[in-house]
Amino acid sequence: MPQTMDRKPQERGERGERRERGPRRERRPESEFQEKMVSINRVSKTVKGGRNMRFSALVVVGDGKGRVGCGIGKATEIPEAARKAAEDAKKHLIRVSLKGTSIPHETVGRFGTGEVVLLPAAEGTGVIAGGPARAVLELCGVKDIRTKSYGSNNPINMVKATIAGLASLRTAEEVAKLRGKTVEELLG
Repeated sequence: MPQTMDRKPQERGERGERRERGPRRERRPESEFQEKMVSINRVSKTVKGGRNMRFSALVVVGDGKGRVGCGIGKATEIPEAARKAAEDAKKHLIRVSLKGTSIPHETVGRFGTGEVVLLPAAEGTGVIAGGPARAVLELCGVKDIRTKSYGSNNPINMVKATIAGLASLRTAEEVAKLRGKTVEELLG
């Protein structure tokens, strides 16, 4: 069938958008956050007919640039519990004040009977922290820090205590701005 050369090719806008061929695949947009599973617990509820088993997941999310959060999710399957926990964590993000690769000053985070002491460290020290606290600090973007945990070593308490300690951090500039002074006046 011969084509006529006098017709102008149509623009994409005139014909409409291109349709996808083949089976539809659900595409998840690439997230700016990294996720780390800290713990999974099998929990049960005793009911009239026996025990209902479910899974509880604790997930920490962070962007490596000073934002971090934790969340807990519960479901009958582990992947679903992890997804719920990640959603919960993204709703509870905090911004952390960093000084270079470490934190600006020492602080103590408390949650329940768990207590985590966060100490700034020189460059090259690395992250010296236990499992649950390490996950929070790495996803937050802290490269050099020393920590010590006291009291409860329950993963939920340790993660929340670490986040409480990070949330209490302030740089000299932030404190000076709050007090209405310059950094030089503040530091002497």
